[in-house]
Amino acid sequence: MKNYLARLMLGGLAAFAITRTGHAQQFAASVAPKRRPEAAQQQQHPDTRPRPSGDVVTQDALAFTGRVVKEKVHMLLKDPVTKMTYQLDDTLKAKPFLGKQVKVIGKLNLDSNLIYVDSIGPAL
Repeated sequence: MKNYLARLMLGGLAAFAITRTGHAQQFAASVAPKRRPEAAQQQQHPDTRPRPSGDVVTQDALAFTGRVVKEKVHMLLKDPVTKMTYQLDDTLKAKPFLGKQVKVIGKLNLDSNLIYVDSIGPAL
């Protein structure tokens, strides 16, 4: 009889420990911050083009004016007023405006003077 009671108590303790562990895991999962999938995080930001990590990019899109020129394989925006030259990341958008005065809306990478183009059109 003692052997039976010992087994019963041991089995009860094991069941209790398993149940408590399950509840602890459920509690930890419900309290832990929810992680969103990468796709959901990227959808939050309208501009999802990959950028090198560590670069400083303006938070808001800015307007730049100048003439689109091509040097080697890069499309550049040359601003005659500030004497600045910016590289444009989207050559397909810039190509129709080659040699023309344009207004570019985009975010500027302050480290490399690269404009992540949102839109480009003729300067008014």
